[in-house]
Amino acid sequence: MDLARTEVAPRKGRKGNAARLGLMALPVAFFGVFFAYPVAAIVARGLKVDGAWQFGRIGEVLAQSDIRHVLWFTSWQALASTALTLLVALPGAYVFARFDFPGKQILRAVVTVPFVLPTVVVGTAFLALVGRGGLLDELWGVRLDTTVWAILLAHVFFNYAVVVRTVGGLWAQLDPRQEEAARMLGASRFTAWRTVTLPALGPAVAAAALMVFLFTFTSFGVVQILGGPTFSTLEVEIYRQTSEIFDLATAAVLTIVQFVAVGAILAVHAWTVRRRETALRLVDASGTARRPRGTGQRALLAGVLGTVVVLILLPLAVLVQRSLDAPGFGYYRALTSSDGGAFLVPPIEAVGNSLTYAVAATAIAVVIGGLAAAALTRRDAGRLVRGFDALLMLPLGVSAVTVGFGFLIALDEPPLDLRSSWILVPLAQALVGVPFVVRTMLPVLRAVDERLREAAAVLGASPWRAWREVDLPLVRRALLIAAGFAFAVSLGEFGATVFIARPDNPTLPVAVAKLLGRAGELNYGQAMALSTILMVVCAAALLVLEGLRGTDRTGEF
Repeated sequence: MDLARTEVAPRKGRKGNAARLGLMALPVAFFGVFFAYPVAAIVARGLKVDGAWQFGRIGEVLAQSDIRHVLWFTSWQALASTALTLLVALPGAYVFARFDFPGKQILRAVVTVPFVLPTVVVGTAFLALVGRGGLLDELWGVRLDTTVWAILLAHVFFNYAVVVRTVGGLWAQLDPRQEEAARMLGASRFTAWRTVTLPALGPAVAAAALMVFLFTFTSFGVVQILGGPTFSTLEVEIYRQTSEIFDLATAAVLTIVQFVAVGAILAVHAWTVRRRETALRLVDASGTARRPRGTGQRALLAGVLGTVVVLILLPLAVLVQRSLDAPGFGYYRALTSSDGGAFLVPPIEAVGNSLTYAVAATAIAVVIGGLAAAALTRRDAGRLVRGFDALLMLPLGVSAVTVGFGFLIALDEPPLDLRSSWILVPLAQALVGVPFVVRTMLPVLRAVDERLREAAAVLGASPWRAWREVDLPLVRRALLIAAGFAFAVSLGEFGATVFIARPDNPTLPVAVAKLLGRAGELNYGQAMALSTILMVVCAAALLVLEGLRGTDRTGEF
């Protein structure tokens, strides 16, 4: 009997490994062709001369004072943005985790809206608030669009939900009785929080901080709009070197630098996530939220609500107000005409283009991400599978500008001559959507009892039927949420799309950036109108997600 079991176990393990490799095949091929190949092509184009690698060019580029300034500013602003985001958002994480108040679910959706907004819209919203002719300029004659403060505040606006969702989601599951026990033993409120709650929250805070640092380190749209010629991150400089100066060697060096930095960040993030999963033991604390009691808790709730109003609602409200400055919805009506010369087609067509591309990108991301999540389901996976997990996260940090320009360089010969094909844009957008699909579905798939799959296999079900009959009913909601996130982020992708979207088929973010780059009140007003439309579509998608999500904890967001 024991001998039979020992013989069955290796066979079962081999079948499991074979099935996992089969599931990984399509995602690996997708990332190899549409991510690794374009990035490698543009790096090779920049560092290869007459077939020989010119690695000495790396030292030459990094020795330039202006490049060193870009590297310094990229790192400095990312650190400052991360620290400021934690300072502002951690009280919000506590309030959403521990307090119960009317409108909490709607407010949770509201604070998440900025995260799914395109960075171009975020930059536009803050431009309407702190730029020339903005609200602060009109009221007090104050402009911040030429200072680093506009960039830092926009990054806090964009990443507030990362901290609230990641840290608050864990905080809500910590048993408050542990902290109460420490207080009963004589510890002060602060001492009990510092010695009991803070160590438990440490992995979640670290994971949130690393994600915020990653997003701000690779910031493009926000810095492009608010930084002007004064401030430039690595991503913005890669775009400038590629599209304006056409210095592919410098762009290739900066791509390598960003790739190494992002790889290090993701490695640390993966370590903190594993620590969070294995070292922390959570209890069922679904009833931990309660109505605020006492003056201090009510003041904290009021402070967080005030922060949400000023930091999140005010920029969005100013954006909407600026889009309505022209009487009779003039800016919106102007979107139906191409007389301004900025587009080959009326700007309003960008709405339909974006929706079409986003639907196609969502379908691709769900298929690729779903297969990848299924391959990563078992926690005892080896180094190969863990490396595959890290690969899936790379598109979030590697230069989207490099990917977009790499598409034009690499995918220009049969059988992959896709430069004139409409599918090129959804493919680039799907690269960004896949990580969100994986991160949303993976926790739910891991929660499925493995014995259910084994029982289906014993009864003769094929792997596909077992997935359809066992996994799919349990993960259907997570699948819909993953599709919603993929749709939202695809809708707002800008860095790669700005290179590959055809002039007669612009997307909303590309159209907004193009309008902002042209002088004139009409162009500015149309940019505000298109940004408002894009904001409303993203917010509607997010509200649908909140309705699907309910009280489930599927993933970090």
